[in-house]
Amino acid sequence: MSDTTVCSKCNSEFTYPQDNLMVCSQCFYEWDPAEVLADSGDKIFDAHGNELQNGDTVVVVKDLPVKGAPKPVKTGTKVKNIKLRPGSDHNIDCKIDGFGAMALKSEFVKKA
Repeated sequence: MSDTTVCSKCNSEFTYPQDNLMVCSQCFYEWDPAEVLADSGDKIFDAHGNELQNGDTVVVVKDLPVKGAPKPVKTGTKVKNIKLRPGSDHNIDCKIDGFGAMALKSEFVKKA
């Protein structure tokens, strides 16, 4: 099976066709492979659907626990000069005052 389609959500190779869609047997995500090919621009969107760019300033929309830190990154924390990493689960690289360099998921930020 050298012609496998990888799930665009969890990157699992255990996918199967159903009608005109592809379905992931691991996370049950369904997508249209034709749309994925047409929209392969690696765009990253925030929690409200706004497209993010390198150098943008974003605001955290949810308290985010940090492993090894005594306190979470609080809601409303402003993060300046982000760097995008398309194709990664944590697709934003940044530096947060008091925490240092870290990676965030775009679904937990909004464009400022």
